[in-house]
Amino acid sequence: MNSRNYLRVVCLLALALIYPPTQSQSSDSITIATWNLEWYFDANTRDNSSDLAKERSAPSFEEWVWRRNAVSAAIAQMAPTVIGLQEIESRKIGYYTTKQIKEAHDLNYRAACIQGTDYYTEQDVAFLYQDGLVEFGRREQTRQMFASKKYYNLGKHLIGRFQFENNGAQEELTIVNVHLRANAESENIRRRQVVLLRAWFAEQIKNGENVIVMGDINTEHHFGQVSPESEIGILCGLDTEDTADDLMDLHQYLPQDEHETFFIPGKQFDRILVSRAMIEDDPARQDLVFQSIRRHKELVVRGQGVDEEHWDTYYDIPQTERDLSDHYPLMAKFQFK
Repeated sequence: MNSRNYLRVVCLLALALIYPPTQSQSSDSITIATWNLEWYFDANTRDNSSDLAKERSAPSFEEWVWRRNAVSAAIAQMAPTVIGLQEIESRKIGYYTTKQIKEAHDLNYRAACIQGTDYYTEQDVAFLYQDGLVEFGRREQTRQMFASKKYYNLGKHLIGRFQFENNGAQEELTIVNVHLRANAESENIRRRQVVLLRAWFAEQIKNGENVIVMGDINTEHHFGQVSPESEIGILCGLDTEDTADDLMDLHQYLPQDEHETFFIPGKQFDRILVSRAMIEDDPARQDLVFQSIRRHKELVVRGQGVDEEHWDTYYDIPQTERDLSDHYPLMAKFQFK
């Protein structure tokens, strides 16, 4: 073996030790989840610049360990193939979570995260995944898009391309994890953000590809009461006559009493939206088809009931009563058929 090939083998072995393979996805189904973790920050504020991020970080190492362990246990109980997280501090925090899931629950996950541009909160989004990820990244507007004033950049988003195989059939899936601008008064900004999302993915959806857009949409519109001009209406493609590029809101398959995804009654901020290709079975081949969706409020709410306050007193609440987040995770199952 010459020196160049020897060096290449050594490098590959080193990479294998640093990045061990995740467990193989051999099941005939996959599950995709989304969860806003509400300021999932550790106690080390030396890597934070904004005052807000420092204020919202865990107040001590012990409190961070409690939070990490509790969140890891909830994710392990759901055991999704892929989960998109919002309000996570960094990829480092994702790694600590996957490490805890492995040590305490014997499940293999890896973390994917790219720092976004929300420097005010320093919040980001991430994927934790057991299998399937082949690439991930972020997108930005073109100069022409920016000049048009029709679009607004997404400060917190992550795009993952996944491949899953079952009995020789391989399906590719694009998952877009987003955390859109919050607050009712920011609806116009959110509307421009989803116009940008549509510009990025409408052709893929129209071409019959598997696309999921999920996360904290921050919409103020309830399912069934969505106007075509609203941000969720535009994201689903309701503002155009062409239905081929529409996204389907999986809230339609949830029981009415599970539509809320936030601790304030009536709020449905979180969504999983899928392309029609993931709803309709192609009889000519084996493909991924939607089967079911669940809201896992029971994994979040602890003690005597939903916390009435989160933002300013979170770590003052006793651990036995403290909810894991102000949002509830959604998880959808897709079957190879």
